Amino acid sequence: MKLPLSVAVITLNEEDNIGRCLESVKDIAAEVVVVDSGSTDQTAHIAQQYGSRFLFNQWPGHVKQKNFALQQCTQPWVLSLDADECLTPELAQAVRDLFQSGEPRLDGYQLNRRTEYLGKWIWHAWYPEWRLRLVRREKAEWQGRDPHDKLSVSGSSAKLKGGDFLHYTYRDFSHHMEQTIKYARIGAQAALDRGETFKGRKLLLSPIGRILKMMIRRQAWRDGWRGMIITFSSAMSAFLKYAYMYEEKVRKLH
Repeated sequence: MKLPLSVAVITLNEEDNIGRCLESVKDIAAEVVVVDSGSTDQTAHIAQQYGSRFLFNQWPGHVKQKNFALQQCTQPWVLSLDADECLTPELAQAVRDLFQSGEPRLDGYQLNRRTEYLGKWIWHAWYPEWRLRLVRREKAEWQGRDPHDKLSVSGSSAKLKGGDFLHYTYRDFSHHMEQTIKYARIGAQAALDRGETFKGRKLLLSPIGRILKMMIRRQAWRDGWRGMIITFSSAMSAFLKYAYMYEEKVRKLH
């Protein structure tokens, strides 16, 4: 039997990922909702092959798009995944076991995400990475600041152990850099839209803080050169955000 569970996914040209994502939940979810913002590849065809409700919504930003997808779900519980994520069989079974004796007692469950990078799994820099993804629909909402969306629930939550969900994040290093620049620009614009102003000290201190966090707290060095690349790309992301804010400040002065 399938669970009283909707799976919500947002997409844009995800033909390389969406099949793997939906394959991993096809045996547990009563409903799959895919909200697309204008794919021109085979995303729609693949999603519909899995029986998904495929909806179009013009891109309003990460947080608003995920809330739109959440609102389209009809089951009492929602599992939110990105198109480049999927459940391991072990985690799918842990979700099934959660519903084994009826309604889960809490309002949300954090799942542990494991990320693949440059051909290997990352066990330190990005792991463990507990994310609230399984929620009681009526108590859930996406919050945060674009592009860093965060699912929240008005109630109690806990970690669901028993397996990971997998993240196939970047195709290669070039893709990583493209996304880093893209999200830094989005983050800078979002900060400016909130009325924040450029502060020179953040241009210097924020990248240093990222390096210390990754190397000391997360022990990224244990992931070898991949961990080093992740660390310094994270620092670059912080630097670029404030560099873009400075660029906008200069532009307005002229």
